[in-house]
Amino acid sequence: MSRSSIHAILVLLLATGCAPQAELVKLRGEMGDLHAEMKTVKAQVPDLSGIRKRQDLLEENIKGTLDLQQKMADQGSRYDQLVTDLQILQGKLEENNYRIKEMAQKIDDRNFKLTELAARIEQIEGKVKSLPSGTAEQGAGEKKTEAKAPTPSEAYQQAKADYDKGNYDLAIAGFENYLKQFPDASQVDSAQYWIGECLYSKKEYDKAVDEFLKVLKSHPKSEKAPGARLKIGYSYLNEKNNAKAKEQLQKVVKDYPGTPEAAKARDKLKKMGK
Repeated sequence: MSRSSIHAILVLLLATGCAPQAELVKLRGEMGDLHAEMKTVKAQVPDLSGIRKRQDLLEENIKGTLDLQQKMADQGSRYDQLVTDLQILQGKLEENNYRIKEMAQKIDDRNFKLTELAARIEQIEGKVKSLPSGTAEQGAGEKKTEAKAPTPSEAYQQAKADYDKGNYDLAIAGFENYLKQFPDASQVDSAQYWIGECLYSKKEYDKAVDEFLKVLKSHPKSEKAPGARLKIGYSYLNEKNNAKAKEQLQKVVKDYPGTPEAAKARDKLKKMGK
């Protein structure tokens, strides 16, 4: 091999050995830069553990909110069911009250008929005793037509029918007659109340107040008491006496909570600017 060939080979070996060395140095430099850049990025990234804790807390709050919503929904369902049950009970109570009124009126009528019958028997016995001997049989055969007196329920219903037709004066006379003839009947509180309603409809508010007060005084536990107190408030309102009207309406709300009259009174107070 000639000297020139050997020289060429040495030059080639040196050239190939230097190239990998330079590339390696370059790669090491790039790796160092990359490590430095990663440290910078890590320094800029927030602590993920804190974020995870917050995320877990948020998830717990969401779960708690959902549980609360479910509980509220359950409570709402129970409340709706309770309202429905109360409405059913209210309906049954009203039905029972209506039946009790019917029975009470029937008892009034029967008591009236018994009293009337006893009076007639006593009257006939008195006449028989006063007749001369031998004429009792003749007198017994005579028939005398007498006007049939109305029963308590008939008298009350006739007066109420006059009220419904707007015949307030006739209704007042009918209810007053009912109270006079049947002071112990079951509908005396209602009769007294309707006298007040007749006067209220006639716009005689001062007289209406007096009649409604009789309901509250003589029949404080009557089912007509809330309505009587409410109409007293309305009467004062119609007379432009707002102070007394508010006082009476507030009593309705306080003394008869949960009644339709209390709801009406509350609504009226709002409109008046309580």
